[in-house]
Amino acid sequence: MFNTWRRFTDRRPRFAEAVLLLLVYAITLGQYIDSETGWWPGALPASAACLALVWRGRHPGAVVAFVLACTVVAGATGYPLGHQHMVPLVVAFYALGVRTPERIARVYGLIAIVVFAVAAQWSVEDDQAQKLATFAPAFWVIVAIVSGAAVQGRRAYLDAAHARAEHAERTREEEARHRVAEERVRIARELHDVVAHHMALANAQAGTAAHIVRTDPGQAGEILAELSRTTASALRELQATVGLLRRADDPEPLEPSPGLGRLDELVSAFESAGLHATVTVDGETRPLSPGVDLAAFRIVQEALTNVAKHAGAATADVRLAYTGDTLTVTVSDDGGPSPRPPAPSGGFGLIGMRERALSAGGRLRAERRPGGGFAVTAELPVH
Repeated sequence: MFNTWRRFTDRRPRFAEAVLLLLVYAITLGQYIDSETGWWPGALPASAACLALVWRGRHPGAVVAFVLACTVVAGATGYPLGHQHMVPLVVAFYALGVRTPERIARVYGLIAIVVFAVAAQWSVEDDQAQKLATFAPAFWVIVAIVSGAAVQGRRAYLDAAHARAEHAERTREEEARHRVAEERVRIARELHDVVAHHMALANAQAGTAAHIVRTDPGQAGEILAELSRTTASALRELQATVGLLRRADDPEPLEPSPGLGRLDELVSAFESAGLHATVTVDGETRPLSPGVDLAAFRIVQEALTNVAKHAGAATADVRLAYTGDTLTVTVSDDGGPSPRPPAPSGGFGLIGMRERALSAGGRLRAERRPGGGFAVTAELPVH
């Protein structure tokens, strides 16, 4: 029943407000009608006090002052102030406690208590009646103020909880968008490394085979066989990378991510394309975390791809140096006799290598060598 009435009043707030004010007016006016003194001297200020309650939401302080004055005037006409006479004042102070800071409501309450105490001393001669005329209004004023403050605190708490919930929801959405963006960048970087490397390698192998097919058919056949393995490897890595986009319940297993353990295979693939790369390891080889292992392999792969595409060099040096907790990967070339110009689009090779180094907690430098050629150096944490 209470929930039904609450839903009804929420849908029709003006109707509920009118019912409340009429009920307050009926309770208040009934005390004056049954009085021996006559009803109209007290009914006039009581009616004015009840009418003023209409504006208690917009002007709670002014309404409290006006209702207090009307109540004192009604008491001064000879009517004893009972509980029913205090109903308009209780409603006014409750609205004050709900809509104003607690400090202001206390000031108004203290003023009202002092006014009732002075009025009781001035108009009531009996000591018992003076105490009743002082403490009864004070009690109802305090109850109204405390109730209004409690409702105000409850509303503030609910508003704060709602704001925190909205903030948490926005934070979760922003975090989700941020994670999606990071995942897109990571997958795009992985696709770029796979496609750029294998396409450049396949292009170099096909060009070499076409160049020597007439003069050395046997070697051309070996290069074409290596080209077939290169394209098959590209398809496997593309399948593994695109597999990251599949659903979590997909039962098909994905190929493990490549690492420095496949460095010999990578160097052999470049051999068939005409690029001779040497690998040198300084220090004691240590196991790497999966992220660092993949980043190191992709940096070497992209650096050798850039040498094959742009440097025009026949040789490249790959150096892995383990010092302390740092792995330093250096890929360098001598520039060759006739370096090729960079791609018209500028490419994303250096950007991708730098992003990979940063994602693994390291850094990368790419610079021209004083004696010619280019060097890429990445410093990565071992763990």
